[in-house]
Amino acid sequence: MATRPATISKPATRAASSAASNAASNAASSVASSAASSAAEARASERLPEIDEIRTAQDRFIAFWGEMGTRWGVQRSMAEVHALLFIAGEPLPAEEIMERLRISRGSVSTTLKQLAEWGLVQRVRPKDAKSRDRADRREFHQAEQDVWKLFYTILRARKRREFDPLIEELGGCRVAQKGARRSDRQKAHDQRIDELLELCRFFDGLANTVSKSGKGIERATKILSRVLGGPR
Repeated sequence: MATRPATISKPATRAASSAASNAASNAASSVASSAASSAAEARASERLPEIDEIRTAQDRFIAFWGEMGTRWGVQRSMAEVHALLFIAGEPLPAEEIMERLRISRGSVSTTLKQLAEWGLVQRVRPKDAKSRDRADRREFHQAEQDVWKLFYTILRARKRREFDPLIEELGGCRVAQKGARRSDRQKAHDQRIDELLELCRFFDGLANTVSKSGKGIERATKILSRVLGGPR
């Protein structure tokens, strides 16, 4: 008696076909994902040298600005924090400043407060503040990016802290009030003090003019530079 050949049901055939199709699809997706990942890694590796070069250049600027700050009578940490915020060109949280400059939270907090008093930095909201986690309560600060405004701000701050008290103290160094009877030695002493006062008041008036004129001084300086053949 002949044996009847076995037959495969249609559902089994469809299941096998579907499994094969899914396997092929998964394999294709895996290949595409792997290719995309490789491309992303390649782009990231290409950016790494650029990021390293920028960071190295930033570190040189921060070190230079900190050294210059000490020569101007400014604490190195204060000058370096300002340099980082300026050269970064974007708001930074205290935590990032601490990590980058390797200074304590207390030092960062005190320095940011001093810089804010000088008008050199301000507390700001980052552009992506709305998308941040509500639990993220970090405070961000940014430095003034306009170099002319930066110059005026430093000039006004130093004048207020150093130049104004100098004029006041010099006035108290005279022997007697003007018009009072004085000996020749007293007159010579007061004359030297008066000459110093006149010079200081001249520069005080000049500083007031520069700090109040804003863009006018900037334009005048650039025009004068062109006339004298300086860099444009």
